[in-house]
Amino acid sequence: MDSARGVRVRTGPVDPPKWSRPKIACQSPTRSRYRPIMPPTFAALYDALEKRSPEFDGLFFTAVKTTKIFCRPICPAKTPFAKNVEFFPSAQAALHAGYRACKRCHPLDMGQEKPEWVERLLNQIEDNPGRRMTDTDLRNQNLDPVQVRRVFLKAYKMSFHAYQRARRMGLALSGLREGKDAVEAAMAADYDSESGFRAAFERILGVPPHKAQQTQPAWAKWIETPLGSMLAIVVEEGLALLEFVDRRMLETQLKIFQKRFNRTILPGSHPFLALTEREMNEYFSNNRKEFTVPLVMRGTEFQEQVWNALLAIPYGESRSYAQQAAAIQSPKAVRAVGRANGDNRIAIIIPCHRVVNSDGGLCGYGGGLWRKQRLLEIEGAQPSFIDASRSVQ
Repeated sequence: MDSARGVRVRTGPVDPPKWSRPKIACQSPTRSRYRPIMPPTFAALYDALEKRSPEFDGLFFTAVKTTKIFCRPICPAKTPFAKNVEFFPSAQAALHAGYRACKRCHPLDMGQEKPEWVERLLNQIEDNPGRRMTDTDLRNQNLDPVQVRRVFLKAYKMSFHAYQRARRMGLALSGLREGKDAVEAAMAADYDSESGFRAAFERILGVPPHKAQQTQPAWAKWIETPLGSMLAIVVEEGLALLEFVDRRMLETQLKIFQKRFNRTILPGSHPFLALTEREMNEYFSNNRKEFTVPLVMRGTEFQEQVWNALLAIPYGESRSYAQQAAAIQSPKAVRAVGRANGDNRIAIIIPCHRVVNSDGGLCGYGGGLWRKQRLLEIEGAQPSFIDASRSVQ
């Protein structure tokens, strides 16, 4: 036990964590399956941080709650207290959580040489995180958008526009983690630009922070799961959105939510949020197969048909897209069913992960194929396909 920090750490050599996410193609159930990938323990990661073990560099990132900065495990800065630390498997996940990159260890570029214009673009984003820089803006700076994308993908494992989205989402959602007032949370985190934060908040959540209390709200909560952080949003009738915060489509989903519900999203407490979090914990502990939290599904008539058909897939089973199309009496609408699955705003509980290709392949999941595989493994799902030309009973 480290008495100075009050955390139990493991002594002796520490093996590098197997935290990398598998690159899953359209994996067939007849081929070898990937083993579940689980994160290492907090104690093992903190031990590596204290030792600044170089073999861990790039395998995880350290975020400090008091400074709102994330670093590489070899950062020369003073080791933070364990109670102020959390770990992330990627820089993008840390950005989504509202953290900024350290200027000493440069966790984004991992010490790689990069063109001068990259640093200029990053500084422009930090000066005004709420701004959305377009390809036209890049061309106005004599930069080729294709080259910018290529360099960002190579250096940061995300495109330039994905980096902007992650930074905006981190700003707008940072207060949800602790249920604080949005502006108060931004100022407590010492963001460089209050105007940038306000712009991001208004762009994503649909209303300026100072007007947030003047409109009918929806309540939001940041929920931690073994597969990553999720954002839950409820209204009076029930759960209206549950999505992984690092999903590329989350910002779009929030805008669709605003259009469908015309609500201001605010951090807060609500019985349906508490119920959602409890049932999600039970699900990941293999203690729950069915959810009881009320669901509020607002979409087109076709989308709602597809989502209701998803709810009819039993725990531990999977269906093909053709089967789902037949189940809603639209056997030729296989692609449309796939699109409606992708538009599902309530992940896991409306189980779009239980729909796979006709050969059992795992193609198609907004939260990432590695999550889809892990969810199917948790449920022990096996394909139960029938002739796609016949209706599913």
